[in-house]
Amino acid sequence: MADAPGPSVSPQPATVVSNQPQLVPAPQTEGEAEDDFDGSDADSALGDDLASSTNSITSSIYEYRTIKGRTYHSEKHDSKYFTPNDEQQMQSQDITHHYLTIMLDDKLFLPPVKDDVEKILDVGTGTGIWAIDVGDQFPNAEVTGTDLSPTQPVWVPPNVRFEIDDCTKEWTWASDNFDFIHMRYLFGAVSDWNAFIAQAFRCCKPGGWVQSCECDVIMGSDDDTIKEDSILTTFWNPLWRELSKKLGISFMVIQEGLQNKGFEAAGFVDIHEANYKIPIGGWAQDPKLAEIGEYTVLAMINDLDGYTMVPWNIVHGEDTPGYRETLAFLRRELRTLKSRGVHPYMKVRYVYGRKP
Repeated sequence: MADAPGPSVSPQPATVVSNQPQLVPAPQTEGEAEDDFDGSDADSALGDDLASSTNSITSSIYEYRTIKGRTYHSEKHDSKYFTPNDEQQMQSQDITHHYLTIMLDDKLFLPPVKDDVEKILDVGTGTGIWAIDVGDQFPNAEVTGTDLSPTQPVWVPPNVRFEIDDCTKEWTWASDNFDFIHMRYLFGAVSDWNAFIAQAFRCCKPGGWVQSCECDVIMGSDDDTIKEDSILTTFWNPLWRELSKKLGISFMVIQEGLQNKGFEAAGFVDIHEANYKIPIGGWAQDPKLAEIGEYTVLAMINDLDGYTMVPWNIVHGEDTPGYRETLAFLRRELRTLKSRGVHPYMKVRYVYGRKP
């Protein structure tokens, strides 16, 4: 039986819910290659050509921690965030931005943000690619991106700037400050979602919008093609469940309904919820979903080490034998999903609401 995500939390009646059409696998072609992963996309520079006239990063916190050759955010922050901040991880983040943009039909967000928007905040900006793209879309808006590390480009549009900030601490922004606040893929970072979303509510202007996009990293399948002896069942899914227990931070934000509860508790109105299943690999029958799946597995394979090394150390203990061997099995399984007829996916949910 597939190790599928738990049931979705039923939204309050005031929430408008939309669901992606059914995720259907394409018919398997006889004689498909054993390795169906196309590594030709590995050099995709999604955002490498982002350049402009304004350098808006000042010299700041570059005292990174190094763990087995990978760099992580400075110890000046006591955040427990688990992924590195080096170039390899930044490539995976840019690929993630790309497949999420495809999923939204080339839109950067779902709420009806007005063209005359003045101030936009991107919380947990990562490489800064979303902030840069939205700055290009709204050249008259002031766009601010925040993150634990200064990993963003130094040349950005003149209306975009980046700041070092820990979004899990008390926000220093003034109340009623931003027209639109964007938050994406903060699973594993936020321990109190109600308090976190309440801060976004406080800093949003009346009439403004806040959007949260989250992913449950537990993989499931609708056709029981993830078997009990799959490395996804024996390693990947248990790793995140145990990590959640160890850290007291959820990696199943959707399953636990944390976005919805936070928006409702904060006082947002016109709350909308949009649900998607993100295929892992290019096995979907729908061409758009197949493309998304190819990018999703590319993002993972590009940096499996970055996604799993710290979680392994926390759950199993640092230098516990078996990590490299397990990672090799996981990489091989991800590269051959389509040819073996395995159809895993992760759930993604957008929740957005308006401040009255």
